[in-house]
Amino acid sequence: MTTDSDDRQHRSILRTIAHRAMLERGLVPDFPFQALAELDAIRAPATRTEESTRDLRSLIWCSIDNDDTRDLDQLTVAVAMPAGAAKVLVAIADVDAIVKKQSALDDHARQTPPRSTR
Repeated sequence: MTTDSDDRQHRSILRTIAHRAMLERGLVPDFPFQALAELDAIRAPATRTEESTRDLRSLIWCSIDNDDTRDLDQLTVAVAMPAGAAKVLVAIADVDAIVKKQSALDDHARQTPPRSTR
């Protein structure tokens, strides 16, 4: 039987392994101070900018992210259709509605790892 302490220790070990693997592959997992300051200044969700935007929060969306994540930028939901068919909806966050181009957050997000020579 695992305890909360064991669970926290396992998560810590996994975070350390993931962080090291990201660095080894040329990724930048740590946000620079300026990007964190920009993030902290965001106080409200984006506002509706297009007529085609629909509020679908009443649907039961799911994510492949961890259950404790706050990064729900890609979601899916299946909606029952006639004759046993299903329609799958995919939601993708429009982050540039709040994060402006060439900001510290945008610069961090646009970083790409070097191409593999394998």
